[in-house]
Amino acid sequence: MSLGQRIAWDDTVLPFQLDHADIRGRVARLDGVLDVILAQHDYPAPVEALVVEMALLTALVGQTVKLRWKLSLQVQSKGAVRMIATDYFAPETAGEPARIRAYAAFDADRLRQEPPSGRLGEGYFAVLIDQGPGMTPYQGITPLTGEALHRCAEAYFAQSEQLPTRFALSFGKSAMPGEAPRWRAGGVMLQHMPKASPHASGGGSGAGGLLVAGDLVAGRDAENWQRANLLLDTVEDLELIGPSVSPADLLVRLFHEEGPRVFDMQPVRFGCTCSEARVRNSLSIYSARDIASMTTEEGTVTADCQFCGAHYVLDPATLGLDAPGGSGAGV
Repeated sequence: MSLGQRIAWDDTVLPFQLDHADIRGRVARLDGVLDVILAQHDYPAPVEALVVEMALLTALVGQTVKLRWKLSLQVQSKGAVRMIATDYFAPETAGEPARIRAYAAFDADRLRQEPPSGRLGEGYFAVLIDQGPGMTPYQGITPLTGEALHRCAEAYFAQSEQLPTRFALSFGKSAMPGEAPRWRAGGVMLQHMPKASPHASGGGSGAGGLLVAGDLVAGRDAENWQRANLLLDTVEDLELIGPSVSPADLLVRLFHEEGPRVFDMQPVRFGCTCSEARVRNSLSIYSARDIASMTTEEGTVTADCQFCGAHYVLDPATLGLDAPGGSGAGV
């Protein structure tokens, strides 16, 4: 099968539960979504790989948020890759696709000069959940561990949510003869059902005393968790991103003795919420002097969406506090 052809389970997330082990999880496959995300910017390959990994994590984690909620993952770093931001927009109604977008900011000179370990330096990994108007957004932060992004996500769930969590990911560029290389990504997320943790109030065994998954389970739960992790360790890259093994078949292969039960598959598409109205709203807090400083030689104010590449050209007379209808009008 040509990798350029769409596979039925591409750009989907399949939720599941292991009934014999009190473990839930998701299997995700991203393909066309990545094409659109990466087409917005000419990222170097190392940055592309980080954006792909972050997008895959966002799809795996985002599937748990409720309808109309928004999940954001962010990395802020002192390394060559300064920031990675992703958003997952849950469907407006059940059965519709979720939408995802992502972008990164980086220092090209440092990226060329520094070793791979310098791509992500000291910083933090953040999870934000917006439940809609009238609700206070949730934010959780954990330090970057210096390892892969999915290890940072595992540390976040252990430290901030006290939920034992494990990711197995695979991503890379593939091509068939005569086709351009394109990114494909696949992964499995395991998460122990929420329970009181025997170590929740004490220090963890991770770097710097952070909690890790093993600190959060005990007794029979620990045995189940360890067994599920050992089984997940047997997964192969081609099972995660190849065209031959469906997500449901993969779960049976890995966890057939754990009683895997699957739920409705969630399609995922690229989606951006930027608009001229949103740009205008974001500029409504600025004074006339601020707007003047943003005005180009052509007499316009321009704005670009980093997620989708949309370019907005606006009349400065209609922007800011002093604009008709602005938030400062009449003051």
